[in-house]
Amino acid sequence: MKHQFTYLNKGRALMLKLIDGLTIEQLNNIPKGFKNNIAWNIGHLVVTQQLLCYKLSGLPCAISEEMINAYRKGAAPEKVITAEEFDEIKALFVSLPVQFEKDYEAGIFKDYNEYTTSVDVTLSDIVSATGFNTFHEGIHLGVILALRKLV
Repeated sequence: MKHQFTYLNKGRALMLKLIDGLTIEQLNNIPKGFKNNIAWNIGHLVVTQQLLCYKLSGLPCAISEEMINAYRKGAAPEKVITAEEFDEIKALFVSLPVQFEKDYEAGIFKDYNEYTTSVDVTLSDIVSATGFNTFHEGIHLGVILALRKLV
């Protein structure tokens, strides 16, 4: 599992590097043909990791219900995100994987509510959820790369 945490942290560091220097207007821009923006994608990754790994393990998420509703699968940007709000999202984007690794090492992920994803992958435990989360983050890295070219 150690390598999964490395992939998660390195992928997120890469995404932050790719968007470094973009204005809040660029982060909020939804180009023609897209349903969301870069800021929403970063928030979505924070939420998805919490839902896949914590909620499906029967554990509390470290984020608010409001954040979950704003960035969960099927949601779309409903408002412009301020620079301060995006700074909070970025802080969670960096800190929650660190906490996740500590929680995993502490052995808190004992149960898991089996879940079949929208791409027909069935997650049955924290290991499969973590692996799928890495796959999911790669998809959104591609989306962020595409968005970055258009903003």
